[in-house]
Formats: sequence, structure tokens, C-alpha cells
Amino acid sequence: MARIKPQALLLQSKKKKGPSGVSAPTIIVYILIVAVMVFSLFFTYRYWSRRSIVQTQDGISTSKAIERKKSDIPNYALISTSKGLITVELYKDGSSDIVDDFIDFSQKGHFKGMQFTRVIKNFLIHGSKVERPEATEDWTSRGKLDTSLKHEAFMLGTSKVKHEGGGFDLFITTAPIPDLNNKINVFGRVIKGEDVVQGIEKVDTDDHYRPKTHVQINEVTLKHKS
Repeated sequence: MARIKPQALLLQSKKKKGPSGVSAPTIIVYILIVAVMVFSLFFTYRYWSRRSIVQTQDGISTSKAIERKKSDIPNYALISTSKGLITVELYKDGSSDIVDDFIDFSQKGHFKGMQFTRVIKNFLIHGSKVERPEATEDWTSRGKLDTSLKHEAFMLGTSKVKHEGGGFDLFITTAPIPDLNNKINVFGRVIKGEDVVQGIEKVDTDDHYRPKTHVQINEVTLKHKS
């Protein structure tokens, strides 16, 4: 058998081996893939960063809007009655929903001509457009009032129970009275015109606490300053 020379073996080995390097098209493909990934990450980051900023700005705008809304709510109500003027400070922070209802009814003229239908001396006066004697009489026991003093005088409130067609009624306490939290939502207090409230309290009434003389609310004016 003839022997193959070393030089021939070396040439055959070189012919069998393929090219060891990576081709240029493959490198270009890899570069494009990496570039796409980098751009994708960049734009994703940019999108979420902008969204975060917008949400923060929206939150600040909403907060400012709420603050402006609160500042737009009147602080006082001037209740003009046939006996004189009563100025009330509204508890817009502690009783915001009720104050909103009161303001809405005031702006619609609900209280114009409302009569004080019940007057109980050393207790309260009650203005309503609905004839409901039990609204006040069920707080007394055979004409005698509970002497436990839990409520302040000259507080403004409304019934917790809404009555059909009655809208929004008003109570003004004339003395420290028993706890009426289960019956009245207090949403303000008289700061001027206590003498007017006492004047209404002094009118003669019948056995059902109904005033014998006509006493009414002429109108309610809302103010930011007293």
C-alpha cells in the first residue's frame, strides 16, 4: 500500500474544515435584534414614566378641585323670619352632605314661606312644610321634658327621617336639651339673632305647640362671610 505524504494529509485536512468565523449577515441580524430590544425597553420606560407623571398631576388637580369645591361652599346662612334675622354658621366639614342638601334647598327657594309649625318653650322651634305634630310631641313625655342636658342651645338641625313631600325641615334648639342624635342631624349653630329665636319661642301656642300667630321664614340667603 502506498503511503500518503504528510504534505498531502495537511492539504486534505484544510479542505475538510469549513470556515471557522461568523458570517457578516449573521452579525448584522444579531445587531438588529439587540437594537430592537434596546429601543423597546427605552420606549417602555419612557411610556410608564410619562404615565406616572400624568397620574401624579391628575391627582394634584383632583385634590385642588376638591379644595376649591370646599372653599366654594358658603359658610353662613342668613335666615330672614317674620320676627327678624337669624345668622347661622354651617358645619360644612362635619356635616358636609347635609349642608349640601340645605344649600340646594335654599337655592331652590324651598324655605320661602315655611312656617314654624311647632314651638316648645325651653326646648326648640320647628319649621316645616308638612303638618306632623308627632315630629316634636314624641320627644316629650306627657308635657314634661327630660332634664338630662346633652345638647347645646341654638343648634340648627333637620330630621333624620325624610318625609314624603316635606323636603327639608328645620329645628333650632332654644335650650340645652336631651340627646336627640337619633332624631336630628345637627349641621349648624346660631351665631347672631339668638334674641330672634327667643322671640319666636315666646309666641303663644295651643295645646299641640302650634303658634297662635303666624311665624314664618321669609327667605334664606347664603354667604361666605357673616
